Amino acid sequence: MKCVVVFSGGPDSACVAYWAKDRGFEVNLITFDYGQIAKVEIDHARRIAQELGGTHKVVDLSSLRGIYSGVTSLVDNGIQMTREFSDPIIVPFRNGVFLAVTVAYAASVGADTILYGAHGSDEENYPDCRREFYKAFEEAARWGTDTQIIIDAPFNGLTKAEMFGRGVELGVPLHLTWSCYRNGPLHCGACESCNNRRRAFREAGIHDPTEYEA
Repeated sequence: MKCVVVFSGGPDSACVAYWAKDRGFEVNLITFDYGQIAKVEIDHARRIAQELGGTHKVVDLSSLRGIYSGVTSLVDNGIQMTREFSDPIIVPFRNGVFLAVTVAYAASVGADTILYGAHGSDEENYPDCRREFYKAFEEAARWGTDTQIIIDAPFNGLTKAEMFGRGVELGVPLHLTWSCYRNGPLHCGACESCNNRRRAFREAGIHDPTEYEA
């Protein structure tokens, strides 16, 4: 079995990658530079990929910054970075763009499964993290490749905290993962993603190894 994991360097995708390895998949990792402010997450993706083993590809889609500028605070420093969820945190159809490229990559390496880190805590606010979305995308990918490729989010039914718990069981190096929307060197501790990270560790009853600026 061969899969491709959409791999940001964050805890969600790291848990999926380790889950896939535990299930016996030959794991291929794909990471995207989409013009995000937090370029440091790509470095963390590389470090975790070395720990995990397998193939890791970084794809340059940084020109997307020209599309997302003025829309989302994840690529535009001129938009306020909020502590809690707000519309400017959304990167419109980001998972759709990533999955489309990943389908092409999966076809080129002969992988029959694509996995990504959508989970239950994301569903309310992010349409491209919902099962209805990725199963519809799976159907389009099958028509577009004339294969029976599978697109799945193995932690779709779990909260972020529950996923962290599974990650510990799987030996995920959570201390190497990156969540912050800013560019380091430490997690800022103030953005929405840092707050979600802290909350997930706390609710899971797991020690948080993260160094935060605040």
